Amino acid sequence: MTCGGLCPGLNDVIRGLVMTLHHGYRVRGIFGFKYGYAGLNPAFAYPVVELTPEVVRDIHASGGTILGTSRGAQDVETMVDTLERMNVGLLFTLGGDGTFRGALAIHDEVRKRGLKIGVVGIPKTIDNDIPLVDRTFGFHTAVGLAAEAVQAAYCEASAAAAGVGLVKLMGRHSGFIAANAALANRNVNLVLVPEVPFALEGEEGLFRYMEKRFALGKFTVIVVAEGAGQKLLEPTAGTDASGNAKLGDIGVWLGAQLGARFRDVPGFALKYIDPSYTIRSAPASPIDSIFCGYLAQVAAHAGMAGKTGMAVGRSFGQFTYIPLKTLVSAGRKAIHPESELWRSVLESTGQPVLLGPVP
Repeated sequence: MTCGGLCPGLNDVIRGLVMTLHHGYRVRGIFGFKYGYAGLNPAFAYPVVELTPEVVRDIHASGGTILGTSRGAQDVETMVDTLERMNVGLLFTLGGDGTFRGALAIHDEVRKRGLKIGVVGIPKTIDNDIPLVDRTFGFHTAVGLAAEAVQAAYCEASAAAAGVGLVKLMGRHSGFIAANAALANRNVNLVLVPEVPFALEGEEGLFRYMEKRFALGKFTVIVVAEGAGQKLLEPTAGTDASGNAKLGDIGVWLGAQLGARFRDVPGFALKYIDPSYTIRSAPASPIDSIFCGYLAQVAAHAGMAGKTGMAVGRSFGQFTYIPLKTLVSAGRKAIHPESELWRSVLESTGQPVLLGPVP
């Protein structure tokens, strides 16, 4: 099953699992549950899809997931009832931290009942914020497509005397896509990520930085992650189906703030680009597709070897087995402000180490 938001490579992993199980282990009963954990709840009456090499033959060429997806939890006893009723021996879950919490709950319920059902997770998020793994599938594709949006912003900004190209990229808690897209182009002047706070006002604030650039006759390319600067926005009430706090739209807000502040600067023109859903719904790049195939094979081998309550990943250059309990408790991976990655961003953009004063 595939859970949470879309991500490049979901179909590649599905295909890889089916091909490895079918050809490597001669498994002839492989099924896909539709729409995430909701597919294990009979109340929704979602169809169960039989997966064969013929069914998955060409799916890697398309973005999205042939199994559909959803957010939110389901009753764990109901889900395990479904697995037991269908005589499922091995469950693969593709998702992020919320998916792994659900997978761990299923694993614990399976153990409590003394059932022989394996549970294996495959980390999925374009944000690359899963802890203990080098990178997650889809991240390479996301950075490549984000870099195209950044290049477009550069072209737009450089065409005006006081041009600003503003690109908002995904990254709720971690700014890995924003940082890497900026490094892929090396023509970005300012990167804003959730891990490093910033202020608009003050001698060291963002506005003053922009004023200095305009005074020198320079245009500016800004890349902002969706989770950056949330303390500057009006609080947003509520959570999504996965329990994540709803974010304010930092891209629209920042564009409005820049427009209000600099609209009287001669030649000022701001172009705003938000490629978020275009990026996550795209097919996987060749490098990501290869990575997805390896992850699928490692997951299939682990499950067929009797491993359970774990996820596969690539850590320190090696494919690894990581207990779900460890992944769930480890929090999210984030950019450290003193890391080599962030230092590279600062040296590439020339932006101040701190855009402050910041409370």
